[in-house]
Amino acid sequence: MVSAVGMAAVLGGCGTTGSSHVTLKLVAADYGDSPANSSKKYWDSLVSAYEKKHPDVRVDVSVYSWNDVDAKVKQMVAAGHAPDMAQIGSYADYAAKGKLYPVSDLLSIRTQADLVSQLSDAGEWDHTPYGMPFAASTRVLFYNKTLFQKAGITTPPTTWDELATDAQALKAKGVKYPYALPLGPEEAQAETMQWLLSGGGNYTDDMGTYTIDSTENADTFTWLKDDLVGKGLTGPVAPGRLNRATAFSAFADGQVGMLNGHPTLIQQAEAKGVKFGMVPMPTHDGGHEPAMGVADWMMGFRQNGHADQIGSFLDFVYDDKNVLDFSHEYGLLPVTTTASETMGDSDAARDKALRPFLVQLQTAEQYPVDKTSWAEVSAAVKQEIGQAVAPDGSPAGALTRLQSTATTADSRAAAN
Repeated sequence: MVSAVGMAAVLGGCGTTGSSHVTLKLVAADYGDSPANSSKKYWDSLVSAYEKKHPDVRVDVSVYSWNDVDAKVKQMVAAGHAPDMAQIGSYADYAAKGKLYPVSDLLSIRTQADLVSQLSDAGEWDHTPYGMPFAASTRVLFYNKTLFQKAGITTPPTTWDELATDAQALKAKGVKYPYALPLGPEEAQAETMQWLLSGGGNYTDDMGTYTIDSTENADTFTWLKDDLVGKGLTGPVAPGRLNRATAFSAFADGQVGMLNGHPTLIQQAEAKGVKFGMVPMPTHDGGHEPAMGVADWMMGFRQNGHADQIGSFLDFVYDDKNVLDFSHEYGLLPVTTTASETMGDSDAARDKALRPFLVQLQTAEQYPVDKTSWAEVSAAVKQEIGQAVAPDGSPAGALTRLQSTATTADSRAAAN
């Protein structure tokens, strides 16, 4: 189904959107790892190109770090000053409160149909799409080939025990971070989910009920605390204070033996001349190879009533050229089918390097982003999960507290 708004976007092409001098406000996350490649530069270039074709529309973009962007949007909405668009980590809580336009009210039929189905399906709340995937990635284990060779390690690990043994060998050779375990507030929910999956657990069961304090999850974090962190195999920074960006930078500087990483790390490591390999995340028994996929979300807020202009701009955002430009700039996976096919067919080295991630995305498990409670639960994980592996921490206790938070948040969401 397409609304009149969506059809207007199809027909409008590069001409006027039918209104004069509208300014759209977009709050977006920063995917860069330095001022030189800040997402602000990407958006400045894209907005400039759009505004040349649509002189009646201005797009004002504010870019914030992943540490701050979700909270910033939450504050703006709570204060009654929602942006027209937000590109952040979750959408369902806003959809449930009636704050968002359905995707069909914004995107043209062609653009909406071109979104990768595995991702766009995850953007549904109450069987209606509200979240538009903006960027996607999966996670694999990166390892430093040079450090492995120095430590006498001939093959990458496939089990937890092998990972711990390799980390011991790396530590013996003076490697600063044998295994980097970023459970700091930037992106702890991702590292946590990767480990939960590798231990046979997850945040939720098949019915969508939170199972954070399951036996499998408690066993996973007990192993992490006792066999990695407790043995000094995760480096000099406590996991609860180590952020993903810091861990990635340390890997690119040749200070990390192993860590979970997404495609962006390829560019960072290659830029510093690091020789690395990539393999599926080791599991408890070396059996299944679970894949974790992550999508970040674009959404349009109803408050200011700029559906026509939002739709026109987002159709431009999701043009193949712009999707591929973003993917190439930040080493992330395209979120449209046609751009994914272009990347998959390309002989360019940068595209070939991403093919393992593209394949993984087809079956990857994702966060429970369709739950309105997920934003609150994710925030709690970011703040608290590091305590599970702290010297005075209790894995079971930390998971129980998070389960309580999740259950309460779920009940509150159901009541509303």
